[in-house]
Amino acid sequence: MSLQGAAGAEELIFYVNGRKITEKNADPEQMLLSYLRKRLQLTGTKYGCGGGGCGACTVMISTYEPASKKIRHYSANACLLPICSLYGVAVTTVEGVGSTKTRVHPVQERLAKCHGSQCGFCTPGMVMSIYTLLRNHPEPTSEQMIAALAGNLCRCTGYRPILDACKTFCKESICCQRKANGKCCLDQEDDLFDKEEKVSTRLFSTDEFQPLDPTQELIFPPELMRMAENQPKRTLIFHGERMTWISPVSLDELLDLKAAHPKAPLVVGNTSVGPEMKFRGVFHPIVIAPARIPDLNVVKCTDDGLTLGAACSLSLVKDILTNAISEFPEEKTKVFCAILQQLRTLGGEQIRNVASLGGNIISRKSTSDLNPILAASNCMLNLASRGRKRQIPLSDIFAHGVGNNTIMPEEILVSVHIPHSRKGEYVSAFRQAPRRENALPITNAGMRVLFEEGTDIIKDLSIFYGGAASTTICAKQTCWTLIGRHWNEQMLDEACRLVLKEIALPDSASGEKVDYKKTLIVSFFYRFFLEVLQSLKTMDPCHYPGIPMEYRSVLQDFKTKMPQSIQIYQDIEPSQSLQDPVGRPVMHLSGIKHATGEAVYVDDLPSVDGELFLAVVTSTRAHAKIVSIDTSEALKAPGVFDIITAHDVPATNEFYYSNDPEIIFARNKVICVGQIVCAVVADSDVHVKQAAAKVKIEYEVLEPVILTIEEAVKHNSFFEPKRTLEQGNVDQAFETVDNITEGEIHIGGQEHFYMETQSVLAVPKGEDKEMDVYVSTQHPAIIQEMVAATLGVPANRIMCHVKRVGGAFGGKLMKAGLLASVAAVAANKTNRAVRLILSRGDDMLITGGRHPFIGKYKVGFMNDGRIRAVDAKYYINGGCTPDESVLVAEVSLLKMDNAYKIPNLRCWAYVCKTNLPSNTAFRGFGFPQAALVTETWITEVADKTGLPPEKIREINMYKENEQTHFKQKLDPQNLIRCWNECMEKSAYHSRKTAVNEFNEQNYWKKKGIAIVPMKFPFGLGTRYLSQAAALIHIYTDGSVLLTHGGIEMGQGIHTKMIQVASRELNIPMSYIHFCETSTSTVPNACASAGSAGTDVNGMAVKDACQTLLKRLQPIINKNPNGTWNDWIKEAFEQSVSLSATGYFRGYNENMDWEKGEGQPFTYFLYGAACSEVEINCLTGDHKNLRTDIVMDVGCSINPAVDIGQIEGAFVQGIGLYTMEELKYSPEGVLCTRGPDQYKIPAVCDIPEQFSVSLLPSSQNPYAIYASKGIGEAGLFLGCSVFFALRDAVTSVRNERGLKNTFALNSPLTSEQIRAGCADDFTEMMTNDESASSTPRAVSV
Repeated sequence: MSLQGAAGAEELIFYVNGRKITEKNADPEQMLLSYLRKRLQLTGTKYGCGGGGCGACTVMISTYEPASKKIRHYSANACLLPICSLYGVAVTTVEGVGSTKTRVHPVQERLAKCHGSQCGFCTPGMVMSIYTLLRNHPEPTSEQMIAALAGNLCRCTGYRPILDACKTFCKESICCQRKANGKCCLDQEDDLFDKEEKVSTRLFSTDEFQPLDPTQELIFPPELMRMAENQPKRTLIFHGERMTWISPVSLDELLDLKAAHPKAPLVVGNTSVGPEMKFRGVFHPIVIAPARIPDLNVVKCTDDGLTLGAACSLSLVKDILTNAISEFPEEKTKVFCAILQQLRTLGGEQIRNVASLGGNIISRKSTSDLNPILAASNCMLNLASRGRKRQIPLSDIFAHGVGNNTIMPEEILVSVHIPHSRKGEYVSAFRQAPRRENALPITNAGMRVLFEEGTDIIKDLSIFYGGAASTTICAKQTCWTLIGRHWNEQMLDEACRLVLKEIALPDSASGEKVDYKKTLIVSFFYRFFLEVLQSLKTMDPCHYPGIPMEYRSVLQDFKTKMPQSIQIYQDIEPSQSLQDPVGRPVMHLSGIKHATGEAVYVDDLPSVDGELFLAVVTSTRAHAKIVSIDTSEALKAPGVFDIITAHDVPATNEFYYSNDPEIIFARNKVICVGQIVCAVVADSDVHVKQAAAKVKIEYEVLEPVILTIEEAVKHNSFFEPKRTLEQGNVDQAFETVDNITEGEIHIGGQEHFYMETQSVLAVPKGEDKEMDVYVSTQHPAIIQEMVAATLGVPANRIMCHVKRVGGAFGGKLMKAGLLASVAAVAANKTNRAVRLILSRGDDMLITGGRHPFIGKYKVGFMNDGRIRAVDAKYYINGGCTPDESVLVAEVSLLKMDNAYKIPNLRCWAYVCKTNLPSNTAFRGFGFPQAALVTETWITEVADKTGLPPEKIREINMYKENEQTHFKQKLDPQNLIRCWNECMEKSAYHSRKTAVNEFNEQNYWKKKGIAIVPMKFPFGLGTRYLSQAAALIHIYTDGSVLLTHGGIEMGQGIHTKMIQVASRELNIPMSYIHFCETSTSTVPNACASAGSAGTDVNGMAVKDACQTLLKRLQPIINKNPNGTWNDWIKEAFEQSVSLSATGYFRGYNENMDWEKGEGQPFTYFLYGAACSEVEINCLTGDHKNLRTDIVMDVGCSINPAVDIGQIEGAFVQGIGLYTMEELKYSPEGVLCTRGPDQYKIPAVCDIPEQFSVSLLPSSQNPYAIYASKGIGEAGLFLGCSVFFALRDAVTSVRNERGLKNTFALNSPLTSEQIRAGCADDFTEMMTNDESASSTPRAVSV
């Protein structure tokens, strides 16, 4: 069949939210996400990563199967779904689920009211995942619920409140089941605190939730049913600008197509071809979509197993196997069980729902979790080509290692046969990934052994590994050699040696981890060895002893359970008026809009007439001269309007905030990979990306290229000034101590991973050089200042508007200013509106993150644990421009003492200037790194003295009113209260005993527990940085419009400000509205940063309210029984001004670095966290079992928001200290550029028991209503997990007699945990000559 014959392309017909869509020119390259957002203006579905890794774009797809008359609903990632694959389906987006204009759906309502949204950007995706589950299972189990969210990431909440909302739909009890004293946690409140203090544990009330009514949902469009039933299936062909999509309906037709176009890929779920085209620039002029062919969707039970069509989705395979396992006898289903185990953690639900079994096999990816187990189990492939059918073992396509592929280009995989297992046959699958769910594996394996009947003599053995080479590989020699051996220790030793020899990992095995992968290869075999021994015992207990008791726990993998949580806060005084909202857990005012997708972010703003899209062209060299920029090809590309370079900048291109500049466009040289060299503007986001790829830049490499801290030190490359603080006499103290310990710790950086990438819309107004700039930023004033300077106009012509920000965490300050300037220059040159939305990959590449850190320390201590002297040096990797790095270094010095009084202390901080993207502010701002160094040497002193770490912490903690090392006074009584309360609440001592007992009884699994105190100083160091202003208008109908300089980025600042105004004006919150933050209403506002937003803006709002009340007072006095509306009307008639500004001068803070003393902080927050973990010593995997946090936040203005901030920061801290690993190539290119490679915590990473208590009756005289700024402090407490892991590793090493000290760096990943648990298997690595020679990833 020729393509020409079908020139008349089809109409694409599908439904969106019950509305029929007929698309006459469907482009095969267009994904559903951009179609919904740009064509249908349905902006509730969000762009988070474009690769199916974050779930922000989740939608529900419904299809009708005429044969069974069944409707199937499933969730999918809109960013990977080609619209051409949607013929005849119904799509439901968050807008179709419910809205404030029609009816808010129970899922949306509960998510909002349980405080499950902070910045709200991930919320529509969460809603869709939960909604789809409820459409299929109106009363789901908690396992189903937790599985439904595995593919959705959230960076703000730490997931607990989202899961609280989910629990309200689950059928089992949502009680904590923590009946330690025979009582439920909900009745236990009295025992938690002293009787006098009224505490509360409920942040929301379930009585106001509307019930879930499945009859109210959108129906499946009857027209689509009729189409499916009455229309004969016909071939669909769609021609796009560059690509043709063919969807045949019969196998014969498919074979003809494949013969004519052997290179055309078959696309079912687009989860493999899609990302390749999107991220790796692979291009296919023709794709074939075989999903509608019946032969490829078969499901057949045969005598010897199951035959499944190659187009079956992984979810379908999962359901089929689950059913088969329940129907067949156990001995027949071992293969099914092993495959099912891999399917549970493969991708998220959204990926499994569309990805096909055949695609997984044929792509032959080394990261496939299914191929090793399918190959090991002797699965057969049914292949077909024109006039020829054949069956081959799946293992054949991997048999000869890497390059060989026995499937011909014109052949297609029709179905896969999965056999029953036999008597005496044992099958297992293993995997280890950077995160337990929704993560590609580091290494995986499939293993099968068949014994001679009734013996333990190996008759057949097959072992396959994934993740080791460029595809799945087979340990063939090993298997052959071992046939005829008994299944015993001797066989095990030989097997490990043989496997290591046979499976030679190439040096570039995914960049690194070679030793870890090799360790896993043998550890997996050992685990298989144990499993089989145990099974042999079950079969014949007389002959086979099985495995020792203490080994058995390792046969159980960690599972994700629905967490149990409790939040405790102090209730408001009974005397407080009912309408005064301060101190109550008020829902985030945008919560419902987040959940319905109505909340507008920058990229959701409707397009402006004639608007252009901008893409940046970035440097590919870390340090080089720009020889030439060739834009000729790019200018010829379709839709291109212009190209913008440094020459187009009217005024300032380099901003000198210190000696080195921040640069908008690189001029003559580049100083990091990812630096912006020029920008392309075109008429669509697709065209602009294609054109940007065609800009050719020629470089001449410059020396030196400095990436790491060590290289910077070697080349003496620093940003000035270097800072130091000293107190006492350090050198003398070292002479008199009993003991000295020295060491260093490396702390990796961290990507902000705000869910909404950097976004700008610049709209020139056409006169007086005015411009409106809509930016996702924490600091509108700096945007205004930089854009004005760049364009050479006064700041009063630039209006910067911010409605809300989809997460920021420090990453949307300076960087947002540079990007806004890029867009503004383009808008100025073209005189058109310009939209710049960074892709996730570009965002991660360009923007920099938390500073990597090396801490070196020398600590002198007495035998009783008293620390007398510390000499510490901090080196921080600043990147290529100064940004805020020196400030970060200063803060690390000022906060390095954490909770400890060190009499003699000297600390230095050096900011290294390197050829990496400039690192910047990030929640905690230097404190999480400096304090981790401190806690590391505290723990080391505990090791050296033989005292428990908590004793060392207690001995050295601040005790009474004292001075810090920079001579600021401090009253630590709340620190001690938090510590004692955390000890008591977490039952630390009894659990420590239980942990030790567990560790004595288990050899391959260990638990660890740690408790860590925190002192977090609040302040920005200088007064002018904490000034704030507010503007309040009262309209004659009595409604109030409030604005202030603070930015809403998920921390609930607008909600709190309206709570403040409601109390001050004594009117209900519903009277008050907040529109947006803008430089035209509140000028010169400071950044919303450093936890200070609520503190300072709250003061300004209060000031404005009091000004207004003063004016209204005479009117109120005359008519005390009147209503608010009466008074306002009267005030207007008396010509009383109903508008007022409020102002707060800022806190009086100062620091003199010459003298090394000052009052840089206004007050201190205190807290403590106790965490317990369990590790698997064979794989390095771990599970967070329980965390108890006690936090002193003064008097909380909104406990729901504050607890949300603590939990969210804590989980971000878990990410920083245990998971999130940035990797750079030796050329300085960031390799981790999206959620596929960079793992932030997901639902599976939060503690199974999670309790947060706010310290009762704490007062803070310095801030609004005695509250405290809570945004950042909680992040550091994530290190309680780091030290619990260290505790577990220590107990392994002690048991194995490894007495030498060992250093654990951050992030403490599974790789480091495995290496720390040294055993015979890791020994094999050190003796292995072929150990990796060149590192593929640089630790910066």
